[in-house]
Amino acid sequence: MSQKENFSYSIRVRYSEIDGQKIVFNAHYSTYIDIATTEYFRHVLGDRLQQLADDHSFDPVLRKITLEFIKPAKLDDVLDVFCRVTKLGKSSFELNHEIMRNDELLLKAEVVQVNYNMKSGRAQVIPRKIKDALSHFEKLDLSSF
Repeated sequence: MSQKENFSYSIRVRYSEIDGQKIVFNAHYSTYIDIATTEYFRHVLGDRLQQLADDHSFDPVLRKITLEFIKPAKLDDVLDVFCRVTKLGKSSFELNHEIMRNDELLLKAEVVQVNYNMKSGRAQVIPRKIKDALSHFEKLDLSSF
């Protein structure tokens, strides 16, 4: 993935996010990724994320996250968090993220999320409309995964 991908969300590093070494504390990168993922879905699916969750049709939850730290971010850095769905399964999907400061790659992440039904307490099939919207946005046939 490169910074020329379809979607990114900018975040400025705040004082409360740095540690004693004056760099972003590692756990905050997961928050940045979560924020960018939410904004990605809002961009692709529109402002109906809460309604999809309330209807028990699409409510993703984190299953796995792998972070590869390359360079640290610092106070007041403006970070671009790039996000894209790369695979769609029956009830889960994979995303790739990159966090950039200008042209510098700071972090790579691989994320797996599962479409969760809070009512049943189990994973559920991702609706066809959601899969189609993601495939269309990414300009990929993600349904083969």
